Amino acid sequence: MEKYIEKASALIEALPFIQQFRGETVVVKFGGSIMENEDGYSRILQDIAFMECVGLRPVVVHGGGKAISRAMKESSIAPNFVQGLRVTDDATIRVVEQVLNHEVNPHLVEIIQRCHGKARGIHGEDIIRVEKMTGMNPQTNEPIDWGYVGRVKSVDVVPIQAFLKADMVPVITPLGKGPDNHLYNINADDAATAVACALNARKLVFLTDVPGLLLDPEDKSTLISSLHLSEVDELIDRGVISGGMLPKIKGMVGAVKAGIKKAHIIDSSMPHSLLLELFTSEGVGTEISE
Repeated sequence: MEKYIEKASALIEALPFIQQFRGETVVVKFGGSIMENEDGYSRILQDIAFMECVGLRPVVVHGGGKAISRAMKESSIAPNFVQGLRVTDDATIRVVEQVLNHEVNPHLVEIIQRCHGKARGIHGEDIIRVEKMTGMNPQTNEPIDWGYVGRVKSVDVVPIQAFLKADMVPVITPLGKGPDNHLYNINADDAATAVACALNARKLVFLTDVPGLLLDPEDKSTLISSLHLSEVDELIDRGVISGGMLPKIKGMVGAVKAGIKKAHIIDSSMPHSLLLELFTSEGVGTEISE
C-alpha cells in the first residue's frame, strides 16, 4: 500500500505545476548520444506524451547527428566540421534530408503514438526560412563557407499551432529553405530556439548529455540549478561556460530575452528528467530566467 501512497503523493506534488503550465507551449530539443539509445529517447517521448495528456502543448525539435554520419559513411562521403558545424554540400544535404525527414522523424512520431499520444511530423523546410550561414576564420581572417548551412530568418507557426490545437505533438526537423529555394541544414539548438521564440513558448528545454551547467565539469555536485541573465557573461569570461555548452547557453539567453520565461538544460540520460524538471519543486537541471 505504501508504494501506491507514494505514487499518489508524487501526483499531488505535480498538481500545482500541471495547473500552472496547462495550455502553455513547451519546446523540447533533443539529440546527441541519447539518439543512439532507443530506450532512452523512448522514455523522453513517453514524458512528452504525458505532458500533452495533462494539458501542456509540447513541441519537439530533434537532431540526428550520428545517424547522419553513419549514412554519410555508407555513401562514402567524408564528414567535415568547421567550428562545430557540418560543412554541407549537395551530396551531404541529400543524405541529411533523407535521414532527418524520412527515417528519424517518422520513427519518433511512431514512438509517441505507441505511448498513446498523438503526434505529427513537420519537415522543417516547410515552415522555416533561412539565410546562408557566414563567418570568418579568426586565424586566417578569411570567410568560411559551410555550404548549405542556414541561419533561421523566420518560422511559419501556423502549421505548428494547427497541430497543437488538435492536441497533436509537432515533431520538427532542423531543416530550412533559403532564398535560392535550396534546402539548408540548421543547427538543431538554433532551430529549437527560433521555433520557441516564434511560438512565444512558456519554456524552452535542451536535453543534453550532461546534468546541466557545472562550475566544475568533473564534479556533478557543482551543478548550477538556477541562473539569471545578468550572471551569464561573467561565467563565459571565467570559462565556466565554454565548448559545446556555449551555443546552448547563448540560445537560452536569446530565448529569454525574446520573452520566454525560462529556458532549461537537463540530462537526457536520467529517467524522466523532463518530468522531474517541469513538475517538481527541486528540478534536476539548470534553468535560466530574466
